[in-house]
Amino acid sequence: MSFQAPWWLLGLLAVVALVALYVVLQLRRKAYAARFTNVALLGTLVPRRPGWRRHLAFGLVALGLAALVVSLAVPSTEVRVPRERATVIMAVDVSLSMQATDIEPSRFEAMQVAAKQFVDVLPERINLGLVSFAGTATTVVTPTTDRGQVRTAIDNLELAESTAIGEAVFTSLTAVENFQSSLDADGEEVPPARIVLLSDGYNTVGRPDTQAVEAALGAGIPVSTIAFGTDYGTLDLDGERVPVPVDRATLEKIADATGGSYSEAASAAELEQVYQDLGSQIGYTTEPRDVSYWFVRGGVLFALLGVVLSLIWTNRLL
Repeated sequence: MSFQAPWWLLGLLAVVALVALYVVLQLRRKAYAARFTNVALLGTLVPRRPGWRRHLAFGLVALGLAALVVSLAVPSTEVRVPRERATVIMAVDVSLSMQATDIEPSRFEAMQVAAKQFVDVLPERINLGLVSFAGTATTVVTPTTDRGQVRTAIDNLELAESTAIGEAVFTSLTAVENFQSSLDADGEEVPPARIVLLSDGYNTVGRPDTQAVEAALGAGIPVSTIAFGTDYGTLDLDGERVPVPVDRATLEKIADATGGSYSEAASAAELEQVYQDLGSQIGYTTEPRDVSYWFVRGGVLFALLGVVLSLIWTNRLL
């Protein structure tokens, strides 16, 4: 919980001072009673007091006053709300190494399932595009709010040779630029953008990842990366067992350099969780929500209860 006007909390010092004054008065009353030596006569002169109950009544009133003071400081809590607008490009690796079965049923099939879950996590108003890459990178779906189109495209992805991670970033940036240009032409506000790139291998063809990082920085678009697979994946090519480990270092470097987030997934379940977390980070934001009315209601309730109990037990306000 945070406070939008915290200086009002200084008012709690007044409540503390009031409580201190009450305690002092009670102690003085006890001291006076102790000096009155004829206890029997004192009992006939001073009416019986409700004891602890009058302290409870005052405590409720003091608690109510404290709650009202806190309400003046405008307490607020952080709530998660969907982003109004954003553009996200999901770039997925469809190189032959995705056939590896170190992740059941295969890296490729697990990626397809998790990618479609990512589509479902994003709020409806976020424009989502799809880029696939192997030896080259292709914009499969331009940014759109049509989730069915993206899901269908994910189901229709096909594997190919080589891995061009740098080209995937460049193609994603172009997709964002073209989409933003269309918004500019229509006089619409350009929303923020982000690229989410999944790969399981090393950059083997195309422009190097260092150039891709420079381009992303120039466009001001973060690239979040997911290293998908294990170090023990192998691929059967013409009867030969070929190792296909994950290049974590390159993917982490791209994310760190562009201001994105880096994640590792060594199973289908982990990939689903990574996509879900990314969807929450990208698709939602936190905003302060005023909850001062809780304290106003509580303060009034405690104060009224304290006054009513005092009237019932002592026939006095306090």
